[in-house]
Amino acid sequence: MEITTSEHIFAEDRPFLSCHASSLVELADGGFLVVWFGGTRESADDVAIWSARRGPAGGWSAPRLVAKVEASAHWNPVIFRADSSDGRVYLWFKVGPKIPTWRTYAAVSEDGGETWSAPVELVPGDEGGRGPVKNKPILLANGAWLAGASLETATAWDVFADRSEDGGVTWQATPLIPFDHSRCTGKGVIQPTLWESAPGQVHMLLRSTGGRIYRSDSADGGRTWSEIVPTNLPNNNSGLDVARLADGRLALICNPVADRERTPLSILFSRNNGLTWPERIDLETEPGEYSYPAIIPAADGGLAVTYTWRRERIVWAKIA
Repeated sequence: MEITTSEHIFAEDRPFLSCHASSLVELADGGFLVVWFGGTRESADDVAIWSARRGPAGGWSAPRLVAKVEASAHWNPVIFRADSSDGRVYLWFKVGPKIPTWRTYAAVSEDGGETWSAPVELVPGDEGGRGPVKNKPILLANGAWLAGASLETATAWDVFADRSEDGGVTWQATPLIPFDHSRCTGKGVIQPTLWESAPGQVHMLLRSTGGRIYRSDSADGGRTWSEIVPTNLPNNNSGLDVARLADGRLALICNPVADRERTPLSILFSRNNGLTWPERIDLETEPGEYSYPAIIPAADGGLAVTYTWRRERIVWAKIA
């Protein structure tokens, strides 16, 4: 596979100084919808959720304000389409000045992101973050939705899975997934990305402070999980995401380095359910921050990705 298109969604005329944490879906008409957070800087009170649409023939709309529910920071929007035949798009995002106090809000668009319902708390009264924390949920073979979730306190990072069997109306959180913190330097693991390799066989890869990507597996549709263990893939405590192609290959987008610099940004490919990743495409190799990617399978059999470009732009790219 190779990069066929790479575009900045907006340029210097953006209505915010800084942006980060994008998510994307392909729309029924072949266009794309992308969301991100933007404001003065990450965690500033003016940070809100923004979106833009790419038409089927190309060209991006101007950034559009999607959500600002209160005068505190908004974070990590995630969008998802459960049915590729209609225009319904689901949105989740976090709100709160500090990560341990995050509340998750949810909204729905019936028209491909043109308009949105009023955001409501996903789990009223919850603090810490329910539902998707960074990466898209997956639709399981049995019709359930499964999202990777995590908790960040001052001393430890841990993960769990959140599952919905009624189309995102209600969610059931698993216990924290078993993790021996003594095997990982720093605070731990966060921000799972998920895939299902066969009905009920679900897997996650995890961002970590330990210099490696970590992994856990489930044999019962994400209800229970194996102990989280390190892989041989490097990780620089930056976000990652996985997509499963129709032929069973996995595509992992990440910064494949163990140090703190968030470059290069690459896509790795596995043909054996994530045991080895011998193929690689580099999206960015220059100095700077290229981070917090999202990746989805495209309707044409390729891949579509978005990522943060130096905290100033969001890049959308196609791989075929």
